[in-house]
Amino acid sequence: MQTSLRGRERECALLDGLVGAVRDGQSRSLVLRGEAGIGKTALLEYLIGSAPDLGVVRAVGVESEMELAYASLQQLCAPLLDRLERLPAPQRQAMEIVFGLSSGAAPDRFFVGLGVLSLVSEVAEERPLLCVVDDAQWLDRASALTLAFVARRLLAEPVGLVFAAREPGEELLHVPDLEVLGLVNGDARALLGSAMHVPLDGRIRDTIIAETRGNPLALLELPRGLTSTQLAGGFGMPEASTLSSRIEESYVRRLETLPEHARRLLLVAAADPVGDPLLLQRACERLGIALSAIDETGGLLALDVRVTFRHPLARSAVYRAAGGQ
Repeated sequence: MQTSLRGRERECALLDGLVGAVRDGQSRSLVLRGEAGIGKTALLEYLIGSAPDLGVVRAVGVESEMELAYASLQQLCAPLLDRLERLPAPQRQAMEIVFGLSSGAAPDRFFVGLGVLSLVSEVAEERPLLCVVDDAQWLDRASALTLAFVARRLLAEPVGLVFAAREPGEELLHVPDLEVLGLVNGDARALLGSAMHVPLDGRIRDTIIAETRGNPLALLELPRGLTSTQLAGGFGMPEASTLSSRIEESYVRRLETLPEHARRLLLVAAADPVGDPLLLQRACERLGIALSAIDETGGLLALDVRVTFRHPLARSAVYRAAGGQ
């Protein structure tokens, strides 16, 4: 059984219920909403880990691809495209054109939406399906409109469609949502304590928790490398947008301590939003970067079935650091 996340019993219970409903042949849609670092990605990972018997497809919104129509939708649907031949001809042709599998005039977006709906429903007949979209605030508009259409039209299909977004776009406003808030009380204190290597005065600890509003990533990352004296000065009372910038700055500081080959590996990995290990390996071979450099990235990058960053803000920090060079 999947272990619940600290301080997230309510959210985990809701996600467990969503998976249970999909197992029972029902459709469910949900948007996890909250500021950067609040734990949305961790909840998505919990969701996936709690559904080993379900099929899973996933996508990550990429800020630099927001102007590329259907970019995020292609990420999500790529593993399912071998079923395209089973779709009605107008839907299949629309899907083939938007995904670059055939040429033709831009198709009616209604046919694209129906095509995605038919595709996920077809796949779910064989095995209940979970569609997971992280950083949905960076979905291109065509993908967001299509996925919102699918979320509205799903009825009795065993399909779950779950988004995570800092602030969802207007396309997703009618999808049920759950606001993810900061940790409180003992949970926040325990998480902060796990990141500290020096004793903390109780008043300083409570000040840090208040100033970060219990944001889990801020509690873990902002104190890193600071002394008790520096921590005593506090972080100030940042707004949500400023808080994410402060966390990103902490990642930039960590990057500066890494060897050059590790930073190059991180930059190559950041350029691939899908996290394809084979693609990363080929790119590293062409650039003369040893894949073993992943062990020197300070935990910012992990290689398993997918290539994953510690957090999306770590990926942003890699781009930011590279742009300043």
